[in-house]
Amino acid sequence: MVDVPKADIKEEEEEAFARLQQKLTVEGFRQGKVPKAIAEKHIHKDDLYQELAQKMISRIYQEVLTKESLKPIISPKVDLVKAKEGEDWQIKITVVEKPTIILGDYKKVIREAKTKAQKSNIWVPGKDKDAKKPEEDKNKLLNEVLTALLNEAKIEVSDLVIEEEINHRLTHLFDEIQKIGLTTENYLKSKNLTMESLKAQFKMETEDTYKLEFILAEIADKENLKVEQADLDKLFVNIKNEKERKMAVQNSYYYATILRKQKTLDYLISL
Repeated sequence: MVDVPKADIKEEEEEAFARLQQKLTVEGFRQGKVPKAIAEKHIHKDDLYQELAQKMISRIYQEVLTKESLKPIISPKVDLVKAKEGEDWQIKITVVEKPTIILGDYKKVIREAKTKAQKSNIWVPGKDKDAKKPEEDKNKLLNEVLTALLNEAKIEVSDLVIEEEINHRLTHLFDEIQKIGLTTENYLKSKNLTMESLKAQFKMETEDTYKLEFILAEIADKENLKVEQADLDKLFVNIKNEKERKMAVQNSYYYATILRKQKTLDYLISL
């Protein structure tokens, strides 16, 4: 909880008004040249407070991060607990950091999963005399390994992270449904789902996905698995379209993350 003195709010309000005044256009005056007395009649209180809150919360949030040495993984949840004119404000900022992860004996459970897979006649690296095993067997082995990791590791993912991803997935799904001319109700009916069961399904999938992402990143750190520039260069050189290649280079961090994850998966499969 952050308390903001009314004196600070007054100062922020004046700055917010000045910003809106610069954008204001009134007949007879050029943009940015509207006198304050006239601007006060055209700038709505709601717009002023929205501008004030956005800038002030952003500033306070950055100050909190610096002061507390926080490293959030998603945008914060902000609640204006108290925001009355002429009084101190109270702002509640909820920040989500990387969760604590206890990997457990992940090497042991992965080896056990591979032994189980071998007995089930699933392809295992180094155990296959026939080089032409189907790709689906590799996927089955990977699923066995990832399931073993999920069962062994101890990790709690924040509800805020889950909620944000569920909302994102729902928004995307509803957009796609609308594009094909269906209503949400008809779509759910065709899938024999309710909104509650759909959200529950998304929640379970999202929890497992995020847990695995954190677990794999933790293993990569523990095993010192890195992506070198040569790895990225090898990837980029295979992109024949020059425009796409330039865009990929500009997003090197994204591709480095993908390559590091793949290196981690390859390492686990090789155990």
